Amino acid sequence: MNKHVQRSVTCLTAIGMTVGLAALAAPAHADDDDYKVLVVGETLGFRHSHIDDTTLAMMKLGEENGFSVDVWDSQQADLTLTSTPFTSAEDLDQYATIIFASPVDATNDLDPERPRLLDDSELEAFQGYIHGGGGYVGLHAATDSMHTVPWYSELTGGGARFIAHPQQQTATMRVESPNHPSTSMLPAEWERFDEWYNFSTNPRDDVHVLITLDESTYEPGRGAMGEDHPLAWCQNFEGGRSWYEGAGHTDESWSDPVFLEHILGGIEWTAGLVTGGGDCVTFSEVDEILTDLDDGSMKYSKLSMQLMAYFDQAEAAADAGRHFASAQTLRKAQGKAHGLQDDILVDKIGDLITWQKGLTS
Repeated sequence: MNKHVQRSVTCLTAIGMTVGLAALAAPAHADDDDYKVLVVGETLGFRHSHIDDTTLAMMKLGEENGFSVDVWDSQQADLTLTSTPFTSAEDLDQYATIIFASPVDATNDLDPERPRLLDDSELEAFQGYIHGGGGYVGLHAATDSMHTVPWYSELTGGGARFIAHPQQQTATMRVESPNHPSTSMLPAEWERFDEWYNFSTNPRDDVHVLITLDESTYEPGRGAMGEDHPLAWCQNFEGGRSWYEGAGHTDESWSDPVFLEHILGGIEWTAGLVTGGGDCVTFSEVDEILTDLDDGSMKYSKLSMQLMAYFDQAEAAADAGRHFASAQTLRKAQGKAHGLQDDILVDKIGDLITWQKGLTS
């Protein structure tokens, strides 16, 4: 759990509140500001007009939901911090999550000499912050920044980078994971007018997909991704939490109450304030945990083979849409995991079960 909001989560648990955003409609915070977030709108390349609207929307959300906002964006002179906040992991630790609001830096030509949004020392501070349990929210063109930093593309999600978009048009978004705190308020089919991104790769193998785009409902143009077009996703990443939403180009998005409630869910999940829907645990994440437990013992060798067989069966069932069967197989895996006596592994498999059970309805 993110230490910035541990006190708030404890209070929420103590009074038995649910984690859905409906239960958080009225601020449930004891203090005026229970935590702080950073909005990064600094640009070295194309500047999206929505950045100013996004910043103001984040400040309003903070006022209504118990968090304060710092801004780093030299184009918003009345709001910005006077210098970079990416000085050290310890300095960034004051923020429960950091929101990258389309901070394009013109590195998409992959020229290593071109200035990046974060230089080497700033990037080191940011990495330390994430490794220490920090949160990251990527909005729209957050995937069009620091193209020359592979680690950043993994943070945003599975190495997926923005490559192209068609003209702005209406399309249908399909909610794939409806029980996550950032999607529980959304319709199963969500029709919106926006600028729809195509990505360099499909991040599905590495992330928990929240929303996909139905390319049959619009003209996807160059770089179309086909039948499986993830648009929003989340993951537990190197000790921190990452959440990304590819929509939000239009200024009007940032006054849309449904869209803002969705974004608030992402902020609160990455800050560690809310949980649910399996908490973005993926099969690959659990595989890595199991591999790290290898102590060379016969016990590990036997149990890990059985566990991997169950994981493979459960993942295949999930990919085929047989979520009840996936959850049942994962229960068997969890039973075997108890033999390894690792609480993290057992809990993470429990998150996979919660995710798959939620999808059955």
